[in-house]
Parts: sequence; C-alpha cells; structure tokens
Amino acid sequence: MQTHDEVYRKRCKRFDVRGHAHYLTFSCFGRQQFFTSSRACNWFLEALDAARQRRPFDLWAFVIMPEHAHLLLLPHEDISISKILGSIKIPVVRWAVSWVRKNRPEFLPRMADIQPNGKVHYRFWQRGGGYDRNIWNVKKIHEKIRYIHNNPVRRGLVSQPEDWPWSSYRAWEDEIDEPIRIDRETLPPLEIL
Repeated sequence: MQTHDEVYRKRCKRFDVRGHAHYLTFSCFGRQQFFTSSRACNWFLEALDAARQRRPFDLWAFVIMPEHAHLLLLPHEDISISKILGSIKIPVVRWAVSWVRKNRPEFLPRMADIQPNGKVHYRFWQRGGGYDRNIWNVKKIHEKIRYIHNNPVRRGLVSQPEDWPWSSYRAWEDEIDEPIRIDRETLPPLEIL
C-alpha cells in the first residue's frame, strides 16, 4: 500500500534526447534562502565547474537566486542529465552539511528532513530532481538565457542584470568568464530575419 507521500510526490521524467538543451531549475530545501552567502554560491559554482569535467556538457547560462538555481546546458553525447545533476548537487550537500556541522550547528535543524521512520536526513536541496525542460528550438534557447539573466531584476534584487554577481550575464556581455566559464562558442546563433 502506498503512503500519502508516495501518492502525491511529483515524479520528474527526464528525456535524454541527443541535441536537446536542458533548462533546469532546482530549489533549496523548503525553499529556504541557502544561497545568501558567497560561500554557498561558490560551492555551487565549484560543483558546477567540476561536473563539466566528469560529465561533459556545455554551459550556456546560469543564475543562482537566494533559494533556487537555474541552468541552461547541453549534455555531450551519451551523458545523462540525471548524472549531471548528481555531479552538481551531491557535492554541494556534502560541503554544506559538513560546514554547518563544524561552524554553525544551530543551523542544522533548518536542513533536517525527518523521515516517517524517525531517521533524519540533512538536505540542501528540495526533494526530487527539480524542474527539467528539454529545449531544441534556437529561439527558445535564447529566450531562456534572457529569462535566466533577468531573474534577479524581476525579483527586485537588483535593477540591472549586470549587477547580480551570481549569473552568467557578464560572461555574455563582457566575454569575461567570471564567475565561471560558459561555452558561448557552442550556442547556436539566433537567426535574425
């Protein structure tokens, strides 16, 4: 018999279609603002950059918001999006839980996910795989890049996209790969009619 949680838990289906980009969104546990420190943002960027070495993909855009992150990427041939996500998310959890236990143990209850059997798991990310949308249309790819870069502006965190330090906006506008490298050379150009 299924429990209440099993019946209502959303299941995220992933479609690894060759040549499809993935627009990904994943949230912090309980939609809490775990990305308010540069430390946590840098953990995410370090994991993202390292994941590219282990599970090759082209990174076209990203933004780290206080309680979630968006990515637009293109997996290389025979690389599953699930493996990419694990390579990004698992290190962040390990670093965060380890740091909190050592430096801010009073914060640990905010990360506690108590299971029905009473066992406690400490989470950085919301359960599940997050939101994954395949994108194969060049116009939609460019729309998602603009959406990602304007997210901090829409939320009222900054007045201009270039003012938000945790996105790929400046890498596109200034062609300076900070805070991490993006793969601008593989982005299909937007045809202007």
